[in-house]
Amino acid sequence: MAVMFKTVRGLLSGFDWILVGAVMSLTFFGLVTMYTFSGDNSYFDHQLVWIAVSVVVMLAAMIPDYRFLRVGNSTFIIYVISLLLLILVMFIGEVTLGARSRFDFGGFSFQPSDPAKLVLIAVLAKYFSKRHELIGDFRHIIVSSVYAFLLFGLVFIQPDFGSAIILFFIWFGMILVAGIRLRHLVVVFMIGALIFGGMWKFVFLDYQKERIMTFLDPLSDIQGAGYNAYQSTIAVGSGQIWGKGVGYGTQSKLSFLPEYETDFVFAAFAEEWGLVGVLLLFSLFGVVVWRLLRHAVYGATNFERLFATGVAILYVSHFFVHIGMNIGLLPVTGTTVPFLSYGGSHLMTEFLGIGMVMAMRRYTKTQYQTKEVLIAE
Repeated sequence: MAVMFKTVRGLLSGFDWILVGAVMSLTFFGLVTMYTFSGDNSYFDHQLVWIAVSVVVMLAAMIPDYRFLRVGNSTFIIYVISLLLLILVMFIGEVTLGARSRFDFGGFSFQPSDPAKLVLIAVLAKYFSKRHELIGDFRHIIVSSVYAFLLFGLVFIQPDFGSAIILFFIWFGMILVAGIRLRHLVVVFMIGALIFGGMWKFVFLDYQKERIMTFLDPLSDIQGAGYNAYQSTIAVGSGQIWGKGVGYGTQSKLSFLPEYETDFVFAAFAEEWGLVGVLLLFSLFGVVVWRLLRHAVYGATNFERLFATGVAILYVSHFFVHIGMNIGLLPVTGTTVPFLSYGGSHLMTEFLGIGMVMAMRRYTKTQYQTKEVLIAE
């Protein structure tokens, strides 16, 4: 019994109550946004199950010692498996809203593009941590972009533009953190512009072009391609200061705003909670990012620092792309907001990332204590 207690205490030594408290508060806000006092509450009921499963995933993710990811071929093998899953889903995946992006297991569907984001973070963290002093060499930018582009390309052709752009932001954010030179950054932007031009000409589908054009002129087609974005901005604005009250959002609950449990959950939340609720939401999300960056500062090696920073970049990218999409500042891409939107794959991936970062804290305990003592003095 004493051995078991010591083992449990060791596993939970990295548990961050502030971080988990903020995350659970965000999931609570997502839940109540899905709830309605009349009609079907299946999304609410299913999300309760996903949250419970995701918490278990987070706790299980705290058990391994992730130092094995920075040595050997384990990280690369996981990366290859992720590539194979993305290839496989294109042949046998379920088609949802025009995208073949998930495996259907009956009562559960799995979207491999979600864990692929964590896989990319781990691969880049390992790559940059071993070449930290040589990051000024442009070839490392090229090699890292190959890792990212393979995942990006497979996700994009599903087509899932939302997840693809998040993969790009993860890569771009991590090369900035790793220490890219200014002239190299200019080259990256020029290459990106050329790639975008080529994709517009030869890759983008008509509906994707319509979304981008609607972004440039939101009122050009409010009954067609711009309908969702238009209804979303109405929902956000109608919440005013205090909101309409939980369960009383007219745009969402009366079906004027489609996909309000997933792609437009922020708009539905803002309608019911108002500006006060939005400020609280931003504050909680700020706590999540602060705690992740704090773990990054105290990481045992560059790998742990880059991994925790990459997880923060993942959540920030999702958060601001989703909100920009909901208030008409960005094209509609079908991107979820971390911990709020309905779904199993993305929610488990987000909790998995939290669990991995907290697990890495266990073997930095001495550093935490030393630095905190120095700060106190």
